[in-house]
Amino acid sequence: MTLQTDCQTPMTASVSLDPEEAAELAAGFKALADPHRITLLTLIAAEEKREACVCDLTEPLGLGQPTVSHHLKVLVDAGFLTREKRGTWSYYSVVQGALPRLFNAMTERTAR
Repeated sequence: MTLQTDCQTPMTASVSLDPEEAAELAAGFKALADPHRITLLTLIAAEEKREACVCDLTEPLGLGQPTVSHHLKVLVDAGFLTREKRGTWSYYSVVQGALPRLFNAMTERTAR
């Protein structure tokens, strides 16, 4: 049996991604790596006004308000949602272009 040795060219460092940039990208993907958060983004984006009150998001997810609020906070911290306080309620809106920016941050590096 002979070993195939076609893979002799080492990868080049033409794509520069420092550890801090990699950590930022990972944080964004980690925020999206939960089915409830994906559902929240989808529900909010589908609303006519492109916003939703936390009180309207608990029932569709079948989760309690504290759990939904936690998921929303993660999405706000990751830059996918904005939060506006109105009286005792918080309203969340999708940040336009946040998802494409996350994915483009990886692919733009290969175009350099």
